Amino acid sequence: MSFAAFRRRDLFALSLMVFGLSARALPEASRPAAWAVDYGGATDPALARNFGLLVLEPDFPRAIQPLRGPNSRILAYISLGEVHSHRPFFDELERAGALRQANPNWPDARLVDMRDPAWTKLVLDRLVPAILQKGYDGIFMDTLDNAEAMERKDPERNRGMVAGAARLVEAIRKRYPAITIMMNRGYALLPLVATQIDLVLAEAMASRWNFAERRYEMTSAEDWAWQAGRLLAAKQANPRLGLATLDYWDPQDKTTVASLYERERAAGFQPYVSTLALDRLIPEPSS
Repeated sequence: MSFAAFRRRDLFALSLMVFGLSARALPEASRPAAWAVDYGGATDPALARNFGLLVLEPDFPRAIQPLRGPNSRILAYISLGEVHSHRPFFDELERAGALRQANPNWPDARLVDMRDPAWTKLVLDRLVPAILQKGYDGIFMDTLDNAEAMERKDPERNRGMVAGAARLVEAIRKRYPAITIMMNRGYALLPLVATQIDLVLAEAMASRWNFAERRYEMTSAEDWAWQAGRLLAAKQANPRLGLATLDYWDPQDKTTVASLYERERAAGFQPYVSTLALDRLIPEPSS
């Protein structure tokens, strides 16, 4: 279901949320457990056990069990739309012709052709199994937004990239039906895969890092409502889908950080606020 399918009163409710006015939030039962992300190699077990859902970088050698809280799930980061040059399979993909140009924001990462059978086989046969063998409960899929950007930039060469990304997600679910799958953004393919995933994340929902000016900034009301609309549309397609947000801000500015948590929760989303580096767990400011 697309954003356009929402009734006019649903859009009005979203606009009320954006401007801080009263609006009915989603029921408490629809919210996922408190969650966090840490791509650093020294995750604090005492902090980690406070979260019901934790996303980690799986390449660091670590014991998973000490990080588990009661009934928690721990997911491993996996980039499906680009590959960093330090990954051990980078050269293999280069030889297969599956890699494209560099990501301008992260120059050591190359975009990947998500339609390429060599990439699908690598993900299904090696990358996901290696993650699960380390004790993770599932995967956090990142960089799927690249599919839409690539198809828009070069429609001829990248025709069907969004559909190819959706097929990759569906292939993962089919091969590993019991794992937890969380997707970061991927809004162009979200209508195609909403029933195949367990959680969707709106990254940089209310605040973000401005790469050009090198500072944190609030997103516009229109940006927030645009993302919220897609999250809620996916929720209609899959009522069990968890809706999470990730905002970026200076943790020393506790007042603004607390307001970001409050804003996202008021709309029925489960928030987490961190720095752009995402290299440590940052507790929510106490009220």
